[in-house]
Amino acid sequence: MKKALFFLFSFLAFANINAQIVNPVKWTTKVEKISDTEFNLVMEGKIEDNWHVYSQFTPENGPLAAEFKFKEVKGNYELVGKVKESPYKKQYNDVFEVDEYYFEKNVTFTQKVKITNPNLKTIRATIDYQVCKEVCINQDNTFTFPLPKISITNPKVVVTVDTIKDDTVQAVKEADKPTAVAKVAEPKKEEDRGLLTIFFLAFLGGFAALLTPCVFPMIPMTVSFFTKQSKNPGQGKRNAILYGLSIIAIYVVLGLAITAIFGADALNALSTNPWFNLFFFLLLVVFAVSFLGAFEIMLPNSWANKVDKQADRGGIIGILFMALALAIVSFSCTGPIVGTLLVESATKGGIAPIVGMLGFSSALALPFMLFAMFPSWLNSLPKSGGWLNTVKVSLGFLELALAFKFLSNADLVLQLHLLEREVFLAIWIAVFGVWALYLLGKITTPHDSPLSHISVGRLSLGLLVLAFTVYMIPGLFGAPLKLISAFPPPQTYSESPRGFFGNTSTSKETLPDGAKLGEHDIITFTDYEKGLAYAKEVNKPVMIDFTGHACVNCRKMEINVWSDEKVLNILKNDVVLISLYVDENIDLPKNEQFISKSTGSEIVTVGDKWTDFMITKYKTNTQPLYVLIDLEEQNLNNPISYTPNINEYLAWLKDGVSKFK
Repeated sequence: MKKALFFLFSFLAFANINAQIVNPVKWTTKVEKISDTEFNLVMEGKIEDNWHVYSQFTPENGPLAAEFKFKEVKGNYELVGKVKESPYKKQYNDVFEVDEYYFEKNVTFTQKVKITNPNLKTIRATIDYQVCKEVCINQDNTFTFPLPKISITNPKVVVTVDTIKDDTVQAVKEADKPTAVAKVAEPKKEEDRGLLTIFFLAFLGGFAALLTPCVFPMIPMTVSFFTKQSKNPGQGKRNAILYGLSIIAIYVVLGLAITAIFGADALNALSTNPWFNLFFFLLLVVFAVSFLGAFEIMLPNSWANKVDKQADRGGIIGILFMALALAIVSFSCTGPIVGTLLVESATKGGIAPIVGMLGFSSALALPFMLFAMFPSWLNSLPKSGGWLNTVKVSLGFLELALAFKFLSNADLVLQLHLLEREVFLAIWIAVFGVWALYLLGKITTPHDSPLSHISVGRLSLGLLVLAFTVYMIPGLFGAPLKLISAFPPPQTYSESPRGFFGNTSTSKETLPDGAKLGEHDIITFTDYEKGLAYAKEVNKPVMIDFTGHACVNCRKMEINVWSDEKVLNILKNDVVLISLYVDENIDLPKNEQFISKSTGSEIVTVGDKWTDFMITKYKTNTQPLYVLIDLEEQNLNNPISYTPNINEYLAWLKDGVSKFK
């Protein structure tokens, strides 16, 4: 569900970016004097809306982290400590299976230096970084920091430098100006899509809680109380609506309290800590066992008695305490769901716990308000019975399955390899398999009523769970399992990284010079010249794949589009694939390094080389970019970028191949 929602919102929000040179970050620099020999070199970036820049602390195997290089350090100056940066946001990336550390709107990097050469006039520094939206761009900027002549009577001098259009920083000396005031970063906004997903999942959780034995029977009782005890139908409806709003207020206050006590950043930090993931695992197991009928999680009876007395006061205060009484009495059913939602929303940080409680309480309160407004609808409600316990037990199985995701997170962070992909899938197959047997009436739990027959609804759900269980079995042998790819560990974190059978149609001994087996065992070149030479040898067109190790949408294309049988057939048999990684951080030989004529940047790594090639020839710097060319290096059709529609991508491939002569 989580992965499906992610792709759905990504698709709805996606807008194609036409081929152009994109520069989403505008840089300014300044030099702050600390003492006669010590300075802060400050780099401030203003990031365009919807783009984000990754932190230098971004974990390995994820997006490209920012990297700093300072020129001619030895004998001129010393670096005091590491580069400091402004606060970043943290969010788990389902594609890379790691956390992303990134900045939105503004970012500030600061490096403290101590001058050892009194004749030094300037300091040059380079930042390599990745900036992403639906596509990613690998950029580098070279900054020149002028060191002004310092007067003892002027304790602090700031030099401000604006980034020029071609990204080459020109020094503007302002030694006589007073100390500048630091820019105030704009407030960080939560990602609407992530919050909408939290709200939607929490709403489903509230609806599930509504169908439990603790809550469902209270709907007709509560609605009848308001309609009968009120002086007129209108007052009854108003009181019921106020009751529903009180329920929402109680749970939203809970979300506010969690956020206030722990803090938005602390919640997010906890979500990525292996020990807290282990704690979350144990907590969800306790919730699951409770739902399965081993014991009841209940708040003290004294709480319910005190609140119930206050509910007798009547008026607005009495209605508020009636809503609080519902929350306390139903805690044995709603507590585990609320706890799970708070744990899940904590992984998002920010106001996610508040949004989650708003979604949960809205689903819980809505029926009370609607049935009070339309009392005749009560006749359509199904009668309470054993089916309510079936819902509760089913939630227990879901809680148990979700718990192992948190255990998997801890195992991945610690790299213990105790819960590799095959083990995780085996556990999920067992959990969902037992759930299917329960729904089909083959096993029972302590609080189940005698089952004389299986209803159509229960049978349908049982068959659906059984089908899902069978679907997961091929994953033990290397199947990608795209429907749940966000949950199990990646294929590389398994006993058989190339699948259970592990054989490929092409052995390493028969691969062309300079080629390797890439995604889906496609023969892939990572050197343009060698790939082009091979294409001429076999007389096939070339598909250039401008990609990156840290490119999220590149991975989506490879997993979801390239895997299509027709697309894969063309990539394997009708074209020569050359994948050029623009974030390949391998230094070029000294004699191959140069200054780009297009951007003026220093080209020192393999990734720099392919980025400059893409900008110079194709006038864009976004990935992924796919180009079909003939043996004369002329385009066969227009290049395309991220294209998640398989039919559209296939049509583009066929069009280009058909034009090859």
